[in-house]
Amino acid sequence: MEQVKIPPNVTMRDVAVQAGVSAATVSRTLMMPDKVSAQTRDRVEQAIAQTGYIPVSQNKIARQKGSRILLVMAQDITDPFSTDVMQGIQETAEIFGYTVLFLDNRQQSVDWETLSPIMRQVDGAVLLGARFPFGLSAEERALCPPMVMANEYLPELKLPTIHIDNLTAAFNAVLYLQHLGHCRIACICGPSQLHLSHYRQQGYIQALQRGGIAIEKSYILEGPLTFESGASALSQLMALPQPPSAIFCHSDIVAIGAIHQAKQQGLKVPQDLSVIGFDDISMAKYADPPLTTVAQPRYQIGKQAVQMLLELLEGNPEKRGSILLDSELIVRDSTAPL
Repeated sequence: MEQVKIPPNVTMRDVAVQAGVSAATVSRTLMMPDKVSAQTRDRVEQAIAQTGYIPVSQNKIARQKGSRILLVMAQDITDPFSTDVMQGIQETAEIFGYTVLFLDNRQQSVDWETLSPIMRQVDGAVLLGARFPFGLSAEERALCPPMVMANEYLPELKLPTIHIDNLTAAFNAVLYLQHLGHCRIACICGPSQLHLSHYRQQGYIQALQRGGIAIEKSYILEGPLTFESGASALSQLMALPQPPSAIFCHSDIVAIGAIHQAKQQGLKVPQDLSVIGFDDISMAKYADPPLTTVAQPRYQIGKQAVQMLLELLEGNPEKRGSILLDSELIVRDSTAPL
């Protein structure tokens, strides 16, 4: 059987330039031909023929002939949390006969112009903390394959989502520190562009408010979810006139970095400082001391994201909502009573 070959670099913008119209007009011609004039329709169709552009509807036929590819867009594919989720994605996709392509948003552009050729060649996409498809027009969104979100919850995008309740999980973690007697509790937050960072910070704030503890702005620091960020934030916090006695971190990586720096400064964890992480990655229980953390079902997030996506590809309208998975506070040796 002859394979359908898709021009690798032809985009909708190329068609627009060839036809002398806007990309939005090309999209409208493809999606709603009755909304454009016959003259415009002819120009766009001629440009499509000249450039070799393959519209999504035709590309679906190509995919039905055997491509069976899923795209995963991640904020950072080297992050231990992401790798566990991606394992769930890849192993589940393999069971159903799909190949998975991974795209790291740190190194590759996430704009529509760059991704549209890729999007035309895949059956569906899983967004794992990715910034795409923020900012897409409705017409551009219509040209995308089915997509689901894993770990983030953004109701405004109206995408099917697999996630935990980040706000409640953070609230319970900070409340646990209060039950241990801590009232000077700091928060090392993730990047502001990650929406889960907002939910976790809100959980932290609401827990302090529930305990009647004033919000101290100097106790709230933001940075990337890295070891270095945790270490740097720890140094800033402990240099305050009244340093915290406990820290809630938005990831285990940040928490381990903070613990390492605390030891460098001669502090004992948890005797001098209690630390809680988030995610329960594999190295959390091997940290020194073993890390108290919020456990997410990382593999299950990936597995169920693929299952939801395949339901969408089968045309099941019931799989378009949000699925909330459970989280759990795992108490280890990095926290202790004040």
